[in-house]
Amino acid sequence: MRETPEELKELQALLEASLSRSTSHLRSIVTEHTLTAEQLTRILTGMCTLALSTVTAKGEPRISGADGHFLHGKWHFGTARSAAKARHLAARPAASVAHLRGEDLGVFTHGTVEILNPEDGEPAADWPYLLAYLKDFYGDDDAFDWDKDVVYYRLRPHWMTVYAPDLAKLTATSPS
Repeated sequence: MRETPEELKELQALLEASLSRSTSHLRSIVTEHTLTAEQLTRILTGMCTLALSTVTAKGEPRISGADGHFLHGKWHFGTARSAAKARHLAARPAASVAHLRGEDLGVFTHGTVEILNPEDGEPAADWPYLLAYLKDFYGDDDAFDWDKDVVYYRLRPHWMTVYAPDLAKLTATSPS
């Protein structure tokens, strides 16, 4: 868990506000089967496979996979600079991601991405920290240029909800 007390407070407020603004149908499913911000950050460690939704110039939805890392209460993910999703996000930065673990966990997030390591321009202030984390996770073997070959994003969420019907089962199977 890398979140500060303030980040946990912000995430908890987001989870509560998102659920309160949701439809009665969604609330009837999730309300008794959700997690707190602290529980969620203890479960979302390491790499989490994301289903990432973007939109084409014609307004057609596209979904693809991405390695997601939940750090400081936000999803971080990357792709090749030449990927279709990179073009979509450059033109239309609104995105949605879902992380699912069978029927045990569903984390659904809508928001706007920010580029952490733009090809031209200044990287995000925390890019050196994030790059060190990513190199530690994936290895720093010079297989590609982290600044030229890949683009990394942070999804700034405006809505997030979590479905977890059995916390004990989920924590028994989650890495610690």
